[in-house]
Amino acid sequence: MQTTTAGQHRVLGDAPDRDGFLLLDRADHEPVRVAADGYDGDLADAVAALRPGYLVDATLVWDDGDARFESVDVQKRTLFTFARGVSGLFEAALETMEEAHQEGLGVTGRPTFSTDNEPNGAVYAFAQQPGERDVFDEIRTGALPVEPLIDRLDEEDDDAHEVFVFDPIDHDFVVVYLVLHRDSVLADTVRDTYDCPRPAEVDLETS
Repeated sequence: MQTTTAGQHRVLGDAPDRDGFLLLDRADHEPVRVAADGYDGDLADAVAALRPGYLVDATLVWDDGDARFESVDVQKRTLFTFARGVSGLFEAALETMEEAHQEGLGVTGRPTFSTDNEPNGAVYAFAQQPGERDVFDEIRTGALPVEPLIDRLDEEDDDAHEVFVFDPIDHDFVVVYLVLHRDSVLADTVRDTYDCPRPAEVDLETS
């Protein structure tokens, strides 16, 4: 029996076995695995152009297996970047981790500002729980959604953002840095500093 649903989803990235995409349903914050191959024409191009972090309107269909795209339309080209073994963290991240450590908090955050004292993002520190939970993997797979943090950033500016999720090598925290504007000097600096190249993207409207 075929089941069809439509709604807004966040592309998290490849499914754990890389055989498909992992999406987060924005309505209930539940991860959904969606096939990445076997499409034709414009839909094949649209699916191939998806990148982690994109906000999409998608119609999904289930027919004796994983979900497949019936349609997909990109609404916002926010980008997600995940990196383990990061070192040399920036000052705001270190201060946020120290605050969480001193106050015994599982998670805490603070806004960040440019040299002109303009808001340019927010950094959050999530305490790791070795042997119990892998917080980095939970964020990557949507078990621990960061959508509420992105919603707060949207209140500052509804532009596309860049979200960096770092698992530092020398600290028992996962750092989530939400940069207000994608393709900005700050986003470029973070990418250069932590060797996280921006993925190649396709603009289907002009290609």
